[in-house]
Amino acid sequence: MIASVVLQTSFLGDMILTTPLLARLAAEGPVHVVATPANAGVLRHHPAVASVIVYDKRGVDRGLRGLWRVARAVRSTGARRAFLAQGSMRTAALALLAGIPERIGFATSAGRALYTRRVPYDRSAHHATRLWQLADRPGHATHPSVRPSLVPGDEDVAAVRTVLASHAVEGTTPLVALAPGSVWATKRWPGFAELASQLTGGPDPILPRDARLVVIGGEADAGLARDIADAVHHAGGAPVIDATGRLSLLASAALIARCRAIVTNDSAPLHLASAMNIPTIALFGPTVPTMGFGPLASASHVVGHAALSCRPCHAHGPMACPLGHWRCMREVGSDQVIAPLRRAINL
Repeated sequence: MIASVVLQTSFLGDMILTTPLLARLAAEGPVHVVATPANAGVLRHHPAVASVIVYDKRGVDRGLRGLWRVARAVRSTGARRAFLAQGSMRTAALALLAGIPERIGFATSAGRALYTRRVPYDRSAHHATRLWQLADRPGHATHPSVRPSLVPGDEDVAAVRTVLASHAVEGTTPLVALAPGSVWATKRWPGFAELASQLTGGPDPILPRDARLVVIGGEADAGLARDIADAVHHAGGAPVIDATGRLSLLASAALIARCRAIVTNDSAPLHLASAMNIPTIALFGPTVPTMGFGPLASASHVVGHAALSCRPCHAHGPMACPLGHWRCMREVGSDQVIAPLRRAINL
């Protein structure tokens, strides 16, 4: 048995996509994870994780003092291998300061000079597979189709029940999730409100009349949720369940698992849905799935403006369209979402 530490201090989606690697390493020994405060909670209850070391690199652990504190915590785990899932020079220095003798990361990473083994970065693979490949033996690359995993606890399921009960939702009520938010402005499809009004409003709604829409996201997405709720109200649909800012990450995963399907931008809820294996309609604008971050649910469909030569324009999605037109999202119609959604929930 050999103990490992995985350093993943990037975005939430990256942490979720790291879980197949964690499960693989756990078969060989204890796995400890260095995570940001924003990402640490998603690993609560995960059977592959022995411990989580929180590294608040932009807060209380900023600078050399914080780096040393976290390095001492990593050293105390007794880990002999470090997997640099986040490839900055800072995380590489952290593994070196912790005295980890074997440091493994991608050959393209900024911190590669401090690695003892460099793994080719397979641009053709999904990022979950790329991360999995960090544990491959040298010269023996594997290419599995891996899906992430999360384990909501009883408290997360109870939190979901509380939110649904506050909207008089019963256990058998069909739910469809909408995730209109993203940290990156150009990733936010502007058609969610129109879609919602068509799904549940008017004389001939697309969803069954007993179905409800639930909006998932953080506090910053509350305005988007209000726009959706207002559109549905004006169309005469059933009241929208606004869960933005009310649930933890794992509770959000539990709520997604309660839904028949989810419509989401290229953002964290997409990866939560992959982990819970819920039918997913994913909207991609400035990014594309071939970059390695598409949905991994068994039933999934990607919607995007295939005719635009300017896609993709950014690794994450810029805050404003570089060409000023934002056609990649603005010209995607709700009909392009409704058809695959009908198939996903057998309407």
